[in-house]
Amino acid sequence: MTHQHQHAHGHAPAPTPNTPLSPADHWEQRYAGSDRVWSGKVNQALAAVVAGLAPGDSIDLGCGEGGDVLWLAEQGWTAHGLDISETAVGRARAGATSRGLTTATFAATDLEAWEPERASADLVTASFFQSDVPLERTRILRRALTALRPGGHLVSVSHAAPPSWADHHRADMLGAAEELAQLDLPTADWEVVTCEDRPRPAIAPDGSAGEHLDAVLVLRRR
Repeated sequence: MTHQHQHAHGHAPAPTPNTPLSPADHWEQRYAGSDRVWSGKVNQALAAVVAGLAPGDSIDLGCGEGGDVLWLAEQGWTAHGLDISETAVGRARAGATSRGLTTATFAATDLEAWEPERASADLVTASFFQSDVPLERTRILRRALTALRPGGHLVSVSHAAPPSWADHHRADMLGAAEELAQLDLPTADWEVVTCEDRPRPAIAPDGSAGEHLDAVLVLRRR
């Protein structure tokens, strides 16, 4: 359930029924049609963390239709969003234009091949940067951390578990402590600001009360 996404070059043969879609094709199909996929609203856990930071340069991984990036730009950040879906990025750019946000920019990028410019950002964000097709999430996050300047922050909010009404569990649903362990960062270089799993109220498909469990991880480069 992410918005990580790529720019596809050339024309690949049409997949046969038994051939899995590439990540780019999978997400293009997800965003196909005229309706928006996401609400367009900022992730509230991210907003709460960022509210205490001085604006600077930010990078959002898997930005989708750009809700978090547009909000960051409105708060004074020079905000850049990356996503594998050309359609999603097109909608994000249209949103920036309609709001007159010249400091919100977007690129269609395969994050598995992306190499950030070192020490180029004060904030890296990843809101529900997860996928039901293969995604090297931990490796991408580790690489993204190289973009942070001293004092810069990573803010990651992800699904720690399925919704309370669901019984499936994907391998990429990790608690915040598990995610921190997978990143395996040297404590001399990184301060753990927040590492916790937070319940969030939700409404189940049948209309009953339920909840999501979000893993919130905030790290600061010393």
